[in-house]
Amino acid sequence: MRYPIWIPVAVVAVLALLGSVYTVREGEAALVLNLGRVARADIGPGLHFKWPLVESKLIFDRRLTVLDSEPERYLTAEKKDISVDFFAIGRIEDLRTFYRATNGDEQTAVLRLAPIIRDSLRNEINARTLSQVVSGDRTQIVGKQLVAINRGAAALGVRIVDLRIKKIDLPTDSDVITNVYSRMRAQRQQVASRLRAEGEEQARQIKANADRDQVVLVADAERDAQKLRGEGDAEAARIYAGAANRDPGFYAFQRSLEAYRAAFRDGSTVIALDKDDPFLQYMRDDR
Repeated sequence: MRYPIWIPVAVVAVLALLGSVYTVREGEAALVLNLGRVARADIGPGLHFKWPLVESKLIFDRRLTVLDSEPERYLTAEKKDISVDFFAIGRIEDLRTFYRATNGDEQTAVLRLAPIIRDSLRNEINARTLSQVVSGDRTQIVGKQLVAINRGAAALGVRIVDLRIKKIDLPTDSDVITNVYSRMRAQRQQVASRLRAEGEEQARQIKANADRDQVVLVADAERDAQKLRGEGDAEAARIYAGAANRDPGFYAFQRSLEAYRAAFRDGSTVIALDKDDPFLQYMRDDR
């Protein structure tokens, strides 16, 4: 049974058509190789054609990609050892250059970009003190080196859009942490001593003011008491004088009773007196 000749021709045509059509999606770019050499590059999204069997296509993602790296150790201007963890955000800028430099391998591009970024950060960190690196504006640290990094990245067909420092640590195997903690402890102790001295000074001032106020209050009270006591004694003397003038005999008798009461208050007092002593006049007088 013989098949019409157009059938194999149609099959070959369909296969050739399928091998010559390719699609580039949004966010991607294609590169066409003609027998291993770059024929066309930076082909944008859409439906495209190539020669079957002779040409082949490579499609790359041109969206922004995070290029992560292992933490790197640097020395500050004071020769302090620090560990810096960073990441870069970049994308493929020139497909032709990228393919020629890395043979289209993105991992190779990352490995070649890492030392460029590390060396640029080293130049910036080496010129700063530990305090400036830790507490300063990190965007200034990476911003100054972004231009230099892109000059090196251009040889790979890559452009670094941003570079960020995730974390800055003090290595645990160095004496930097001990020195930092010692300095922080000394600063806190200095502040505590200053506050304690100010508190003691205020306490002495408050105590001195309180003692002065106490002396003033006691003196004022004693003065008022003496004045009131004098007024009371004067009033008592006036009353006694008035009573004595009104009835001198009764006044003398009352005073003698008070003297007897005071002399024999405890009940065991013995007084030896002459029988004619005036102190006993009211005891022997039967009036």
